[in-house]
Parts: sequence; C-alpha cells; structure tokens
Amino acid sequence: MASNENAAVTRKSQRVAFFSTKRYEQDAFMNALARADGNAEKQLDIIFFEHALNAHTALTCIGFTTVVIFVNDDICDQTIEILKNNGVNHIALRCAGFNNVNIRSAFKHNIEVSRVPAYSPETVAEHTLALMLTLNRKTHKAYNRVREGNFTLDGLLGFTLHKKTVGVIGTGKIGKAVIKILVGFGCNVLCYDPLPNDEVCQLGANYVPLARIWEESAIITLHCPLNEQSYHLVNEQSLVKMRTGVMLINTSRGGLVDNKAIINGLKSGKIGYLGLDVYERESELFFNDLSTEIIQDDIFQRLTTFPNVLITGHQGFFTEEALAEIASTTLANIVSKQNRILP
Repeated sequence: MASNENAAVTRKSQRVAFFSTKRYEQDAFMNALARADGNAEKQLDIIFFEHALNAHTALTCIGFTTVVIFVNDDICDQTIEILKNNGVNHIALRCAGFNNVNIRSAFKHNIEVSRVPAYSPETVAEHTLALMLTLNRKTHKAYNRVREGNFTLDGLLGFTLHKKTVGVIGTGKIGKAVIKILVGFGCNVLCYDPLPNDEVCQLGANYVPLARIWEESAIITLHCPLNEQSYHLVNEQSLVKMRTGVMLINTSRGGLVDNKAIINGLKSGKIGYLGLDVYERESELFFNDLSTEIIQDDIFQRLTTFPNVLITGHQGFFTEEALAEIASTTLANIVSKQNRILP
C-alpha cells in the first residue's frame, strides 16, 4: 500500500505522518497494522514521507496530530513551534535515543514525546560483536583476498578474545546484552554506568570508575545515550589514558566521540582498531546511496582511509525482528500513550 513517496490507508480517526522512511520501514509498519489485535491501530490514517522532518519541512504537517521520526530528523525549537501551530500534539520516535528532539521545547508547547526504549537489544549487541570480531580477525580483508586467489595470511593476525578485558560503557538493555555475549566468550568485563544494575553484576561483570575502563580495557564499547554529560566522552583527554592499540567500538550515538581526537589517535597508534556504526554528522550521509557523488565531509573521508577502521551505516538495528518490534511498539505508543518521555 506504500508508494515511493507516500502511502495512506483509508482516512480514519487520527492522521499520522512518518518521516525519513524507507521501503523496508513502510512494509514493517503496514505489516504491524495488519497484525494489530486492537481496533485503535487499524483506525490510524498513516502517510509515509521519505524526506526528513526539520524546520524547513515541518509545514507539511498541517492536519496531522502525530509525527513519527527517526534518528536524523531535526526536531529543534523552530520545528516544534511549527508543529504546534499545525496542530501536532505528539512526536513519536521510532528509536530509543531522543537527543535530536528539543524535549524542553516540546513540553513547553504541550507536545507529548514517546520513544521505543528497547527493541530486541540483542540485535544491536550482535552487531557490536560483529564489528569486534571482523576488526580483530580481519574477515572482511580475508574475504576479498580469497576471491582474488590470494591465500596468504600476512597482515591477518588477530588476537584471542578469551580472557581479554573489555570495558562496556552504559549497561542498559543493549549494554547488558553485550555483556552476556562477552561473558560467554570468556572475557573479563568491566563496566561503567551512573546507575549500576545488580543483574549486570550477576552476569559476572564488575562496575568500576570510568578511569579504570580507559586504563585497563583492551576493547572499549559504547552503549550510553547522548546527552550533555556524555557528549564527546571519548576525547583527547580520555584517549591519553587508554592502552596503546585499544579497540574502540561505537554502536550508540556518533556524538559520543570527538572525531578529530579519534583521527589523531589512529595516526599515533593509540587506537589500534575502530568500529563505528554511527557518526556525528551521519544525517548528511547515512541511509542514502551516495556512491555516484563526491562526499564533502572531509573528516568522514579521512576515517575511511585507515586500514584498521570499519564503518557501517547505522545498521545495528536492522533485523527483521527489530523492525517488527519497533513498528508494533511505535503504533502502541501512538494509540495507548505508552513510553512517554516525562518532564
């Protein structure tokens, strides 16, 4: 029922505009509507837009009560003011993070904000481990060599993950899922979170000060939200404290790392391996085919030149199970006022 630009079900009680959608998301939400047990979801009048929601496009929301957004939509104060003037009373994020929404402004304009706090946390956790293992054992390079008939092992030397110390920053649902896998590998897991979780300790991980994470970890993986406290958590100062040759993984939010500091760390050898599924200015790049264009982001282009850097385009969430859960939870949030972000 979805077209390339937009699609709608028969006009019903509540009009909902989805922004920054791709075909796979449109299919997931239409399937979730078809599976819905309750009548409320089936009475939503949904329209999908492929363009992003921001201050320039918010005028297209006239007549909608709810807008559904993703990680790279820009819901600043100006956007919110336009949404309010157009009659929007609910911003529904189809993701966990909400750093791209001016929450204070939304509350000020009496607009509710909801999110998907957890969707198959194992999905992102497994992608995190995929980055670790690929960087370590260099399977991406081995694949290309074998296809060319090159069976040499020079340059493919890795290390054994068993007994290595891994630092996990952020022990929410995704961080905890990562810890379960790492414990299964036989790793020594250190973790940091302002709100310790007893379940994490029961898994065999140990909470320590952040300084110990930097100093002792062979691998550091980030699973915390992006806010004022965590912005550029990995920077020149924290890199100085890390072990030479550290592996750094970020599948959370791009703004957690200072990319200029990361580049210096790669050049000096302080960072031995870097795996990214997110990037601070990814809104200009990710989820689009730019293969025939000249990418203007010099920092991103510089990162891609390092042989020990592996970047994926924010695909950590991208499994059938996760998409289905995101869709069903988002629809429930719209009709049942679940998972609201409180003032």
